[in-house]
Amino acid sequence: MPYQSINPANGEILETFKELTGPKLEKALKTAAACFESWRHTSYTRRAAVASKASAILRRRVDEFARPMTLEMGKRIDEARGEVAVSADIIDYYARHAERFLAPRKLKPKSGQAVIESTPLGVLFGVQPWNFPYYQLARFAAPNLMAGNVVMVKHASCVPQCALAFERLWREAGAPAGAYTNLFISHDQVNKVIDDPRIQGVALTGGVDAACGVAGRAGQNVKKTTMELGGNDAFIVLADADLGQAVKWAVWAKMHNMGQCCVAAKRFVIVEKLYARFLARFQTALAAFTPGDPMDPATTLAPLSTEAALATLLAQIGRAVAKGATVALGGNRVARPGSYMQPTILTDIKATNPAYREEFFGPVALFFRVKNEDEALALANDSDFGLGGSVFTQDIARGRRFASRMDTGMVFINHPTWTAADLPFGGIKTSGYGRELSGSGLREFVNKKLVRVRSLTAAA
Repeated sequence: MPYQSINPANGEILETFKELTGPKLEKALKTAAACFESWRHTSYTRRAAVASKASAILRRRVDEFARPMTLEMGKRIDEARGEVAVSADIIDYYARHAERFLAPRKLKPKSGQAVIESTPLGVLFGVQPWNFPYYQLARFAAPNLMAGNVVMVKHASCVPQCALAFERLWREAGAPAGAYTNLFISHDQVNKVIDDPRIQGVALTGGVDAACGVAGRAGQNVKKTTMELGGNDAFIVLADADLGQAVKWAVWAKMHNMGQCCVAAKRFVIVEKLYARFLARFQTALAAFTPGDPMDPATTLAPLSTEAALATLLAQIGRAVAKGATVALGGNRVARPGSYMQPTILTDIKATNPAYREEFFGPVALFFRVKNEDEALALANDSDFGLGGSVFTQDIARGRRFASRMDTGMVFINHPTWTAADLPFGGIKTSGYGRELSGSGLREFVNKKLVRVRSLTAAA
């Protein structure tokens, strides 16, 4: 697939980029490996200075970085600006905390002394998605660069201008050549990079199919991996929830980034006491979204990232309806140029319907009516995914008990699943393994080395 910028708001091809040749890829790998040998010995103070400058550049030139996101994948300009700010926050977080998180940890053995040291692994390879073109890169690059690793990134083929902008950011911030390297490479070249002995770890954010290929290839080479994959997050509303607040957050959880988010609310599980009122208010709110130019802050309905993404959603809806689902709202593309999808609500979804287990990556909400809390929990856990979820109740103790029984990597009470630099992010089951962000993300790709000291005369 070519690396090509196509404006999804109108279908215009903006720019096409060539894939790297074999010799240029080899040069990039050699440069990264050489950089690691010096960067690993660079002080935390110096690494933090580079990261802090990168963060400051993002904050100072928000619109410059936001614009390519909107042009390439259709993100509303206000949301694009917000993503730039969040990315700056993540980079700042690691600049301030990495040294403390990676400080040697003293153990207390029965005799002698012992300490765990955290040392970088080497050159890391990241395969990253299009839906958050800078945030995804920031949460991979910032912790690993601060840990003393260097990173090479294959970004999604539909956001090449964002990929180049983020690489230039680090160079402008003072990172040496090879510390952060963007790679416009093919599928076959991805395998070549994973196989290369200079690569010491692989991180992927994407779908299950991609993960099977990348993780399998890395496994053949006995290389550490983290996989952040899809989700089918349940948005659960219990009988004592504040209905107004729950609906407000439900609309945001479904429509932020046009639902193109691994932790977007996808299954709305509502107890029957509130179901009819909740659905009516939610339907009214979604019907009010208005399509327009995503560069215009007044626009509330932006296009999907690509025409292919729209076609996938329409096919999923068609299969769901064929198996008995009811379209309560939307269900079609918007009659205008560009890859716009109507906000859609599906109801009457049985366990035998393919929609029951699929991830709908867009503005499509699946509604389920349940009798009580136990039915809500059973339905929420009946999923191949296990990324995030949220539960709404005015009884926080009840919410905590419910959250403890959910089979997910993350649960939020009275707020949709979301992200912050100081909170670990990741899932279980087919939502992947490993964690990003917080101290947990920083420690994924370091060698936790035991250093043991004992007396020469001590017994074995």
